[in-house]
Formats: sequence, structure tokens, C-alpha cells
Amino acid sequence: MVSSVRHEATWVVARWPRHTSKENKISASEFRINNAIRTREVRLIGPDGENVGVVTIKEALDIARDADLDLVEVAPNADPPVCRVMDFGKFLYEKAKKDREARKAQTKIEVKEIRLRPKTSEHHRSFKVRDAKRWLEEGKKVLVRIRFRGREIHYPEIALEDLKDIAEELSDVSSIELAPKMEGRTMLMMLAPAKKK
Repeated sequence: MVSSVRHEATWVVARWPRHTSKENKISASEFRINNAIRTREVRLIGPDGENVGVVTIKEALDIARDADLDLVEVAPNADPPVCRVMDFGKFLYEKAKKDREARKAQTKIEVKEIRLRPKTSEHHRSFKVRDAKRWLEEGKKVLVRIRFRGREIHYPEIALEDLKDIAEELSDVSSIELAPKMEGRTMLMMLAPAKKK
């Protein structure tokens, strides 16, 4: 007689925060609002953007409450701190929108790499140089890496000569951003697109 015993395992499911991406929401802790403001006097900017002047924190909170808005400390390091009467949720939304637009406007420079060896033939090197020229014309940076294997490391002048030849071939479309230098068992040189006149 075979009896089957049924085992039930209990699993504990860990709950992770929903916003795990790098683009987390702007934390409200960056700004002190309403009763979190701990000074006696503030320089107040009203709901319409007019300068009310230096008032006590109680008066400022009353003005914000009457306008059905929040009192937000915008310049905490000023003397007295500057506070503004505004809708805090709308302020955070507009700030996030500006940050997204600023990130879109940033130019991202792509770096391409060609890898060679001191023994790379002239024919093979010409293909690599042709690719590098195309990338430089597209506005990308090119990292030229010559890798040493075995005893080749004792003759860095061969690699240096190769890098000088490559830089000379590409001198019409590029400028040397990082001069040839040794890094471990490789010699590197960075070429940037030439400035257009």
C-alpha cells in the first residue's frame, strides 16, 4: 500500500517598491511645505507672484490656506528663507517635465572602437580605418586600441607607430582627443570628430 503525502509549502512573497527604475518620482522631501517649515519669519511670494514681503510663518500659512494652496520653501538658504504660495502637486509635475525635456536635449556622443594588434596587416588595418573614418564623419568618437600578446609588449614603439599612422590618415576628419598611452597590455588613442568650420 503506497500512501502519498501531500506537502504544501508556504511561500513568502517579497513586495518590491513599484518605482524601481532610475527615473524615480521627485521626492517631496526636497522641499519643505506648510507646517514642515521651521522658521519664525519668511520672505513671502504670493499666489499671483507678487512679493508680499517679510511676514511671520503663521501669517504666511494663513495666506496659503485662504488661497487653498500650499506654502513651499523655495530658497531655504536665504535670510529669511523665501517661501511661495503655490499648488505643490502642479509644481512637482512641471519640475519633472522640465527635467525630462532637459534630458532629451542632452547630446549623447557615442564611442566606437577599433581593435588591432601590432601584427595586423596593412590590408586589414585599412578596413578598420575606413570604418573609423565613417564613424567620425557621423560625429562619433573612435577609440583605437592595439592589444599586445606575449612578447609583443616589449615593442610598444611598433604600436605607437601604427597609432601615429592611423591618426595621420584620419587627420582630415578628426583630432586627437587622447594621445597614445599604455593601459595594461593595450595602447589606446581616442579620436574625436574635427570641428566643422
